[in-house]
Amino acid sequence: MAVTFPRRALAVCLLALLAGCSTVAGQLSSTFYKKKCSNLESIVLSAMTQAVNNEPRMGASILRLFFHDCFVNGCDGSILLDDNTTFTGEKNAGPNANSVRGYDVVDTIKANVEAACNATVSCADILALAARDGVVLLGGPTWTVKLGRRDATTASQSAANSNLPGPGSSLAQLRTFFANKNLNARDLTALSGAHTIGQARCVNFRSHIYNDANINATFAAQLQQSCPSSGGDDTLAPLDLQTPTAFDNAYYQNLVAQKGLLHSDQELFNGVSQEALVRRYSTGAAAFNADFAGAMVKMGNISPLTGSNGEIRLNCRKVN
Repeated sequence: MAVTFPRRALAVCLLALLAGCSTVAGQLSSTFYKKKCSNLESIVLSAMTQAVNNEPRMGASILRLFFHDCFVNGCDGSILLDDNTTFTGEKNAGPNANSVRGYDVVDTIKANVEAACNATVSCADILALAARDGVVLLGGPTWTVKLGRRDATTASQSAANSNLPGPGSSLAQLRTFFANKNLNARDLTALSGAHTIGQARCVNFRSHIYNDANINATFAAQLQQSCPSSGGDDTLAPLDLQTPTAFDNAYYQNLVAQKGLLHSDQELFNGVSQEALVRRYSTGAAAFNADFAGAMVKMGNISPLTGSNGEIRLNCRKVN
């Protein structure tokens, strides 16, 4: 008996054949390396465990590295590229210079992965897995990381300068930055909770502690002792003074108490639309964890290179 297909299905299959790929090509998958590098996740976790044990702050640094990668032309590992004669990369862009760190940890993980699965796993995927593991190692939630990203062969300092929100951003500016990446206001509020770990430089919170009104006066005075009105730009302070190396919901409790370190942090709790969600997260760690994990999956899906696009870098710092 002859088998018939709906015309629409035939058209879809024909287009897929003409493209030389299946209808699901280009999609990320949690099982992408199951046959090609089955021990990938254990290799990444082992290296991240050592890195975080050596320096708990590294969990926050790798998470930030992933965020700054994804917001500039997608999650493609472009932030890891050193400058070369062809392009000026992202490492020395304003939001990254003397700030983003953890490149050496990524190098170590990449070397370990290459030893087990040569020329198979992208730097972009390694960074996505490492960011998740850093959060888990500091007590935060886990999530399934979808894989199959490929690495960019170029980078853009100008794109990094224009696509990353800064510590002085207003809520309206923050919402625009995130909306441009198809992330909504709830994603913005949840992902900002990454500031429950890590540290910031005096130069990035000086204006907030000296000039803003929506800050606890005692908290501001305490910070002013180590961050003078001029000088001391590189002096560090924890983004979450309560539990600086634990991934929890204390960040939101700080905002309710007007103890957000950055102007952009406190903007989430400043008489505007995000306040109800901030209050919910401040008293409900489970709600925060669930929303943060979901938002991380969404962020990890920003414009990945797949299929034959990009490459699998052998060295995360340079194109092949």
